[in-house]
Amino acid sequence: MPYTNRISINLQSIIDASDNGFVVIDKNYNIVAANKAYCSAYGISSEEIVGQKCHKVSHHADVPCHLNGEDCPHKKVFDSRAPHQVLHIHYDCNNEEEHVRIKGSPVYGTDGELYLGEAIFPIAKSDELDCDRQRMLGTSPSFLACIEEMSGAAQSDVPILLNGESGVGKELAAKFIHKKSERQAQPFVSIDCTAISEGIFESELFGHERGAFTGCVGRRHGLIESAQGGTLFLDEIGEVPLALQGRLLRVLETGYYRRLGGREDLHADVRVICATHNNLRQMVEHGTFRADLYYRIAGISITIPPLRERRGDIAPLVKAMLERNKGHNGITARISDEAIQALEGYDFPGNIRELRNILQKAVAISPDGYITPEQLQLNNFANVYVNPLAERRNAVTEKRPNTPSTNRSLSDVEATHIESLLHQHDGHRAKVAEELRISERTLYRKLKQYNLQHVGKNRSARP
Repeated sequence: MPYTNRISINLQSIIDASDNGFVVIDKNYNIVAANKAYCSAYGISSEEIVGQKCHKVSHHADVPCHLNGEDCPHKKVFDSRAPHQVLHIHYDCNNEEEHVRIKGSPVYGTDGELYLGEAIFPIAKSDELDCDRQRMLGTSPSFLACIEEMSGAAQSDVPILLNGESGVGKELAAKFIHKKSERQAQPFVSIDCTAISEGIFESELFGHERGAFTGCVGRRHGLIESAQGGTLFLDEIGEVPLALQGRLLRVLETGYYRRLGGREDLHADVRVICATHNNLRQMVEHGTFRADLYYRIAGISITIPPLRERRGDIAPLVKAMLERNKGHNGITARISDEAIQALEGYDFPGNIRELRNILQKAVAISPDGYITPEQLQLNNFANVYVNPLAERRNAVTEKRPNTPSTNRSLSDVEATHIESLLHQHDGHRAKVAEELRISERTLYRKLKQYNLQHVGKNRSARP
């Protein structure tokens, strides 16, 4: 006689065995069961939660999330009868945002009726996104996926390489990883590799002993030593001179280094995070970046998405930036719907940094504290940056015979913009670098790259 499993199992005892939140939801979005972890997270008792709408409890919303334009696991599971995973923002019992991964699965009752079984895995709480008075903000799928990837990477000590265009917030991302790691209570030391000349790079990184070079009158700790026990962030790692890449590799390979002019081997107990806007693989092929160093720093490679790939985040970013950037009277500027639409239709080659600069200027020139499309002055860049995805912008560019093709490479766009700034500032490189928010050394490298050294009067000294 074949064995038949006749064990009667209580559903509540099963879901309570999970340390993560778990909830069972019917076809009408009503919660029929929830475990203790779920009730605790959302501040509601197990007796009160049955019959509550799932979107009301976790989203604090009056309608299901798919009606707010989100990817809804309830709709997907009930439509397909197959498992579905999403990244969402929930609100905990303190009404604080929490980034979570939701794994939704079909669950069947004894009568064959379909339910949604939803397991909830926390990724990052609201306060973990705050880094040095700045916050990583967004709800777009690409942003949420990046947050999850960085949260996972933070749990190990493997070197991380952050890839991304200028202005996407790579240093803020590095600080987030540090804050999520076991080293969070230890120092976070940032090094801008573009701001340190080749002649003093070794001394800055490794430190030096007294008499190591002419004019050296005492011992100095290097930045690696300053980061001991914590995180060392090397921004724009592609700018490290080829001759010095070997010394950096040795530290990463062996964990030991010496101060300049020293004989003692020092142990480097640091987690290394590097960032670049360059294509390091291409640099390896061209012989300008060591292959062995690349593979050492790219243990985990994460790409920070550009702002044009997360347009849905522009409106909340604008709101947050205006809150921080109050006018001289202390009043937060307001912005029109038309201005928001204009920003959402712009490509932002300078990403978050450019958005911040645009808003700062708009606040400064808005006498009544109300920002319209005219105050944004996006038309100043319309002949340089063209958004092929926005119909209203295409309609404008069709009327401009001198508008460049939307097929231009990013390098061509950048070169044209730098050249226009050089003419605008009469060749004053310091002012151009300041407006671009880059160092003069980086600007000089770009001028050489695009053969723009002789544009304007070629001045560099500040007035």
